[in-house]
Amino acid sequence: DDDEAARLYRQAADQGDACAQRLLAICYSKGLGEPRDDKEAARYFRLAADQSDVNSQFKLGLLRAGGDGVPQYLAESARYFRLSADQGDVNAQLQLGVLLRFDYDGVPRNLAEAARYLRLAADQGDTTAQYFLGLAHLKGLGVPADASEAARLFRLAADHQVPEAQFELGRMLCEGYADVPADKRAGARLVAQAARAVEEDD
Repeated sequence: DDDEAARLYRQAADQGDACAQRLLAICYSKGLGEPRDDKEAARYFRLAADQSDVNSQFKLGLLRAGGDGVPQYLAESARYFRLSADQGDVNAQLQLGVLLRFDYDGVPRNLAEAARYLRLAADQGDTTAQYFLGLAHLKGLGVPADASEAARLFRLAADHQVPEAQFELGRMLCEGYADVPADKRAGARLVAQAARAVEEDD
């Protein structure tokens, strides 16, 4: 049961086992076998993250970004996202890529680095990263402007029902771009699909 699992995780965690530290942190964050306690969750995620546990690095990055259980500190959030992203975690690659698109206190804007991490996530099939990287190529943000590559990325995300990508690809097809021939019928269909998805979410 949850109580017994938490007890066993604590025994191993207190002996320095990173996996057990991560699992105990999850127990605290969800109130499974332990009272919900965001500060204790953050403490155990940090212990595991500092042992290079990739999932804990990502989780601690999220906590630091949102101020859950620890003070909000985006510079440290970015540091833990980067540690996790550099070990191949697709969620961390996405979060870091999005974070670096903007200029935050302690996290200066770096469009080239943002595009690099978005590319890593997009190449792993993350549809949100495909959309943001498509925008980067469309507008030349950190990468050369390339309408054809933008359309390809938008299409990958649009095929997985990402409304923003459907809209952008639809707009490109309606207007026509270099290397992206106009197809007003297909473009209008995609824009309509995006609009329906937004209406259904409201």
